[in-house]
Amino acid sequence: MSDMTSGSPRIDTSKRTWLIASSCAGVAGGVATAIPFVSTFQPSEKAKAAGAAVEVDIAGLKVGEKITVEWRGKPVWILKRSPEQIAELPKLDGQLADPLSKRHPDEFTPKYAQNEHRSIKPEVLVVVGICTHLGCSPVDRLQAGPQPSLPSDWEGGFLCPCHGSTFDLAGRVFKNKPAPDNLPVPPHMYLSDTKLLIGEDSKKA
Repeated sequence: MSDMTSGSPRIDTSKRTWLIASSCAGVAGGVATAIPFVSTFQPSEKAKAAGAAVEVDIAGLKVGEKITVEWRGKPVWILKRSPEQIAELPKLDGQLADPLSKRHPDEFTPKYAQNEHRSIKPEVLVVVGICTHLGCSPVDRLQAGPQPSLPSDWEGGFLCPCHGSTFDLAGRVFKNKPAPDNLPVPPHMYLSDTKLLIGEDSKKA
């Protein structure tokens, strides 16, 4: 895979927050794109200086829908899960490589997402849509049931078509797949019940 990394634009010291207007995407899978994988998403001062945080309004996000926003040149997925999908997550633990997100937590899973659903609010998943194998972007396979390249007992999740890594609806990687780690959870926080801030997770005085 060729290196597609490009220089980041300069960001002024006011670190403006950009409001992203994103339309909801359906459950249909998209075309995989090669995106360079950055190994750490911990919000160090150097990392914060590389790009402004992104404010996202999720008031219109319906159950089963996913939107994608861009943060620091990476796709961030925001998926609203149903109560049934959330209830299925613990049942998959035995099939997953890192069900409790214990591997490299500083890089992939902030403390507030080190839980079964890997999120602040159980119904809202926020992950970086970049496979931890070689940096491709997985595609949606949100619907449960048999599908090409997936097991017959598939409960919904994501498939990386490059080398076959699969992730559940919490972004947790299945065992015996090329991807070594779960999908990264970016630093984020809720500004209100319906507004997310991607790229920062602590309020400033």
